[in-house]
Amino acid sequence: MVLGHYGFGLGAKKFAPRLSLGTLFLAVQWADLLWPVLLLLNVEHVELRPGNPKFPLEFTDYPVTHSLLMGIVWGAVFGLVYWLFKKDVKSALVLGICVLSHWVLDLVVHRPDLPLFPGDSPKVGLGLWNWPLLTALVEGTLFVIGLLLYLRVSKPRNTTGKWSFWLLMTLLVVNHVAGLFSPMPPSAHAIGWAAQYQWIFVIMGYWVDRNRITVTVQ
Repeated sequence: MVLGHYGFGLGAKKFAPRLSLGTLFLAVQWADLLWPVLLLLNVEHVELRPGNPKFPLEFTDYPVTHSLLMGIVWGAVFGLVYWLFKKDVKSALVLGICVLSHWVLDLVVHRPDLPLFPGDSPKVGLGLWNWPLLTALVEGTLFVIGLLLYLRVSKPRNTTGKWSFWLLMTLLVVNHVAGLFSPMPPSAHAIGWAAQYQWIFVIMGYWVDRNRITVTVQ
């Protein structure tokens, strides 16, 4: 699940217009932003399975970033921190939901490797990745819905606000497609380093939103 997460972040802007797109992207992708760091620190682990074209990566151990319990905890932390600074309850709640949405959307596509809690936990996953075309349809639909919702409440402040947004959308799609056809990484640590590029989309989200304004939907 890649485009689907970003689609959820885009759509959330409609329900919390004060939140920057960068903050929303940070929230929906927090699990995948923290995960490669913990890979490099050898806290969480993944194994490469070149012989399995459907699941070339086996997520053997990632309870801090991808367990349901920690998704709830991280969501609460994000919401609380935002509320402490902004005193905006609605935006704080939306931010917490965005963080937790990552686990929920991953549940749909992952094989049964998502733990419910750290430790000796049952693992769940509906395995939509078994049907690549259906996965693409679901992710594409989520992304398009989020895109349309975002465009309903946001318009360019200037020329930069127009072209930067569509540049970001193009890069997100290219990133998703490239991920489907990229070669197998040589090691887990290589994944950890390579995955740091995801921060680019968070930074671009802040840049785009600074050049756009929120509009009131009647």
